[in-house]
Amino acid sequence: MALDFNDPDLEFSDLVYAYQSWVMAVINDEKLGGETLLTDDIADDALNAMRFLPGEVTSAIETSLARVYDVDADELASLLFPEG
Repeated sequence: MALDFNDPDLEFSDLVYAYQSWVMAVINDEKLGGETLLTDDIADDALNAMRFLPGEVTSAIETSLARVYDVDADELASLLFPEG
């Protein structure tokens, strides 16, 4: 279910959750070899959420999840943004 970015009840926590879900799905799919979690909806929501989230927030999410899943921060960045 994709987020409705025109919904007046959309909260900051919804944006954080969308971004966090994407990062966790990428880590799962690329590093942990579990069941594939990444969907187009998750990716689209996360990329839209990035427009509203400060860089400090996305960076904190990435850093925290990299530590939790024991993934190198630079490697995670290359998984999330391969063209960068």
